[in-house]
This record gives sequence, structure tokens and C-alpha cells, in this order.
Amino acid sequence: MGYGMEKIRKRDGRIEVFEPEKITLAIQKAFLAVGEKNGDNIRDISNHVLEVIEDNFKDRIPDVEDVQDTVEASLIRHRYPKVAKAYILYRQKRAELREAKKFLRVDYDELKLSINAIKVLEQRYLLKDTEGNIIETPSMMFRRVAKSVASVDRRYGDNEKKTEEEFYRIMANLEFLPNTPTLMNAGTDLGQLSACFVLPVEDSLRGIFGTLTNMALIHQSGGGTGFSFSRLRPEGDIVRSTKGVASGPVSFMRIFDQATEVIKQGGKRRGANMGILRVDHPDIIEFITSKEKEGFLDNFNISVGITDEFMEAVKKDRKYNIVNPRTGESTDQLKAKEIFDLIVTMAWRTGDPGLVFLDEINRKHPVSHIGIIESTNPCGEIPLLPYESCNLGSINVSKMVKDGDIDWEKLSEITKSGVHFLDNVIDINKYTLEEIERISKNNRKIGLGLMGFAEMLAMLAIPYDSEESIETAEKIMRFIKEESIKASMELGERRGSFPNFEGSMWENECKAMRNATVNTVAPTGTISLIANASSGIEPIFALSFSRNVMGTRLLEVNPVFEKIAKNRGFYSSDIMIEIARTGSLKSIADIPDDIKHVFVTSLDIDPQWHVRMQAAFQRYVDNAVAKTVNLPTSATQEDIRNIYMMAYELKCKGITVYRYGSKTRQVLVIDGLRKEEEGIVADSEFSGDPSIGECPF
Repeated sequence: MGYGMEKIRKRDGRIEVFEPEKITLAIQKAFLAVGEKNGDNIRDISNHVLEVIEDNFKDRIPDVEDVQDTVEASLIRHRYPKVAKAYILYRQKRAELREAKKFLRVDYDELKLSINAIKVLEQRYLLKDTEGNIIETPSMMFRRVAKSVASVDRRYGDNEKKTEEEFYRIMANLEFLPNTPTLMNAGTDLGQLSACFVLPVEDSLRGIFGTLTNMALIHQSGGGTGFSFSRLRPEGDIVRSTKGVASGPVSFMRIFDQATEVIKQGGKRRGANMGILRVDHPDIIEFITSKEKEGFLDNFNISVGITDEFMEAVKKDRKYNIVNPRTGESTDQLKAKEIFDLIVTMAWRTGDPGLVFLDEINRKHPVSHIGIIESTNPCGEIPLLPYESCNLGSINVSKMVKDGDIDWEKLSEITKSGVHFLDNVIDINKYTLEEIERISKNNRKIGLGLMGFAEMLAMLAIPYDSEESIETAEKIMRFIKEESIKASMELGERRGSFPNFEGSMWENECKAMRNATVNTVAPTGTISLIANASSGIEPIFALSFSRNVMGTRLLEVNPVFEKIAKNRGFYSSDIMIEIARTGSLKSIADIPDDIKHVFVTSLDIDPQWHVRMQAAFQRYVDNAVAKTVNLPTSATQEDIRNIYMMAYELKCKGITVYRYGSKTRQVLVIDGLRKEEEGIVADSEFSGDPSIGECPF
């Protein structure tokens, strides 16, 4: 064997052991990229490459480029020009990325993450020393998180080291990622790992400002908060202790909003809130119109707490009762249709309020014997009892496709690992308040969801706006739910059920259950950006756009679309730039019709498909589903009215709409997607949905 066969020189000059199997793997990937059959020829080509290297590098160590040049030549020699082209394009793309990363001072590429993923990790996630210097790489971050979360296994007599490797692998492969606070804080002194909290707001100054303090502590530690302000007496109501009058819920929401503005979560970002008011509260009109002036309550998403009684009154064009929460007595009656129309008008104009269907949430609440749910987390996917928290994680289902079909075996494995991971987080977590720790451990709620669903559909050649996509959504979420329940039951049998198991809905269904809830669908925001996948279950918003990273414009193309474009032979930088001007394929002449049919973007899709998709997932999710119905600027109020009614009829737990361009600034947005003269441009932290921009969880 030649000297060159033993070692290889990496691009950074390091000398490492030469691993021949990597050549075979690279050739195999090139064949798969163009749909060529895997045969014995792959091994023949690999052996030929090794022979050439052995002959040519007897006196010196080959570098990576030498080996790749040899692979390229061997593919051409064996008459696989299509495979060779795919391999050449891949090398070119990697070279461009390396140069861009060098220009942007990104000095490591251990996991081959996108430029933007690395910049976001540097800005927010990677640990820094006291002078602000980064002291870990993305791989080290995943190792820190895996080691910390896996350490819980020691308490239960499980194999801690094996679990650590399992957790590290699924994160490093971008197959599963936990919510942002876990990535940031696991293995650190702060140690607060939960994303979502709901805090009660009691009808007294002591209660209100006590909650305000608790909110500040949670935001500082990296969490988001949800509140129901429905218990507060209305504006103008009597305050007996002072002989004065109450200022009402919206005035106190303003105080919460201002406090949020000056508190950065863990010093890394501003806080996020959900504000809910029941539709039968006397101040409901002021609440519905509160965000009419842009900039007011800027740190809040707001939703109206809707009851079945109200919706039935809307449908029958009847009045409904308005109730003073201080006395519990009806003080007035309003025409339900007029209030509903006002909600629709404001949603059309501003994107707020959304709707939260309180009766549907509580009908499906597995621990209803403990209390009534009045609020959700900031993005609506986790309905929670007062002081409850929830830990979220998402499976990247774009990584769950193999040979043109869903890899159910792999999905099962990742689901079980995800449940194990999130259950461990409950134990390792450092809770901000004793009340939060108590109820969180008594119910042990987790929310395992998914991201990259739009890419998965594209890889399966299924249009988002089709019956087949709805069937696929139900099929995949049913499977994740069933596997999640199995995993939680197994943990319950080994570690014990959640303490409030007795009296819960689970008591009659199984003998043990570790977690009161297991699934959710979150707007994955920055973790989907890290994974280079679409957010949650949203359709792709733009297939190609220019991203502003540290003042440098970089053309970004959806990775699945880019791969298919290259395989089908219509990829060119000119076409990608043309697509970036609109984000859609509709007007691009050189794109095949079947590709246009599959790669529909968010604003191309009729609103009914958005709602039906949310409902399809909700059928198999025990928490809730965060989904925005993105609408074009031309959408009408009647469109929104129909969406809201459809969501109620299909038993969604909540609904949010966003008419593109209805806001110049949005909650949780640094600077979302915008259209400029040179096309569609996104800032570095745009996560794929213009309605949420940068979701912190």
C-alpha cells in the first residue's frame, strides 16, 4: 500500500487517517442524487479510485482535492456523466460556501451547516467567555446539551453514556432539535430549559404585579409567557379598597408590554407574550381593537378566548351575555355577529387578534380534573394551566424520507428518542419558581412536534394543496402520536407515571403514562433555520431569496428545490435569481409544470388548504397546532371570516391569519421578509414565515 493511502491532508492542513469507505459513501450519494440505481458499479468505481490514489501518491500525502479530482475522473471514465455532473456541482457549491464562510469569518464547518445557521448559532447559542469571545463550536454545543440531558438516566439506572451518544447523534444530524432555551442553557449555570409558561393574573394589585415580576424572571431565563387577563375587573368598575375605579385589562397589558421591552431574555433577545381575553368580558371591544395603532402592545400576540356559546350565537345571529368577572353577573348583551365581524376586520387590518377556542381546548385536556385552561403560550401551540411549563422539540421530517417514501422505522426511532429527551429535560430543568416546578413535575407535559414538512412533501412529489397532502399529514402525525404514547407508556412503567395520572384521561387507557401530553406542532423559528428546514407544518414561503447576513447579500435557495432543479437539469443561478424576485415559480417559463405543481408557495395556496392542514394535524395532537394562514395582500375580510368559521367547525384549538403587508413590524420580528427593487430580501434571522419572522422557540 502506498504512503498516500494511509493519510490524507484536510483543507485546514491537518493530517488525518485515510478512510476508504468515505469514498464509497460519496460516490453512492452522487448516484442517489440523480436517481441512478445502486449497483455493484459503485464498489468498482470506488476500488478504481483507490487504485489510482495508491499509484499516484506513493511519495506524498494526498489532499482532499486530490481525492475528489480522482473520484470525478473515475465517474467520467466509467461513463456516468450525469453522476459526474452532480458530483461536480456539489463540489462547486461546497467551495462557494467555504469562500463565503471565510469572508464572513466563520472559521469552522464541522457539521456542514448553512452559513446562516452558523451565524445565528454564533450570535445566540454558542457559549461565550466574559469578554464575549465564542468558546464552543456547534458540535460542542450539541455535545454539551446531550451530556447534560442524558445525565438524568443515571437516576433511573439507565445507560447514561449510550443515551448521550444517541441524543448527540440525532441533534448533530439535524434529525431532532429541542427548543431554544434547551440549546442555550443546558449544561450551564442558568439551566432553565423550558420554552413555554402560563402565569395567572389575579384581580388585585398584589396579584398583577407579582405576576409581572414572575414574567420578568422567566423572560430573563429564556422563556415566553402566556396570560389570560379575563379575571381582571373591567374599566370603570368599582375598587372598594380605594373607593376608586378600575383601569381594565388592556391598561395592565400595557404595563406588561413595557416591562417586556426592557428585559432581554438571558441577554440574548426580547421577550414574547400571549394575551387572551374571553369574548364575554366587558372590555372585549377595547381588547379587539387594542393593536389598531401599530407599536401598541408590540410584544404581545393577542387572541380572543372564544366559547361555543358565542360561536352558536354568531351562526344564529343572536345576542350573547357579557359577564363582569368580579361579580359573575351578566351586565349587558351584545350581538355576536357584530363582535365577530369586528374581530375579522381587525385581523384583516393588523393580523391580530387570533382566536383560541377555549371549550375545545378543555374538552380535550387530559388533566381536566386538576383545573381549567385559560391561556396558551406565546404562539398558541401549548394550552397550559396556571404556572405550567412545557418543553418542546421537533423532528425534522425532511430527514425521514428514503428512496421516495417515508422511512417509518427511522421516524419511530427518532420519535422515541425525542420523548426520552424531553422527559429528561423535566428532571434536569432549573425552574424559575417553586409553583412552576411543582405543577410541571406533577403533569410532566412535553410537546414533541415536527418541522420540514413542506420539504418532505416535495421529496414525495406531493403538492401542499392536495388531498394527498392532507392524507399524508394525518398519516404521519397519527404515527408520531402512537409512537410517542408508546414511548411515554414505557417510560411510565420504568420510571413511574406523572403524579396526577390518577383521575386523568390516561387512567382508563393504560396502566402507566409518564407524560400528561406528548405532542404539539410549534412554529419552529430559529431551530428550523439551524436545521435548514421549513418552519413547523408551514408551506414554503419563498423558494429563492436574498438573505442579508452581516451586510452581505447571499442568495438562498430551498435545498430540496435546488437538488431537484439540478437533477432535472433546469438549475442555473440566473433562474434562481429570477425566482428570488417573486419567491414563486408561477411566472418562470423554464420550470416544468409538474415542478410548479409540487413547489407551491404559501401565498399561492388557497386559504382552505391552510386550515385543513392545521385541522389534519390537530386530530392527532394532544396539545395544539401553531399554524398561520398566510394570505396575499388582496385577501378580503370575507376570506378571513370563512377561515375563522372553518377552523371552528374543523375543531382546531385556535387560528391565526396574516395578510401579507398588513404590518410593517410584527411581534417577534427583527425584520421579516420584504420585497425590494432587487427582489425578496430577508434578514439573517428570518425563519420562513413572514407573520412570525423570528420565533424565539
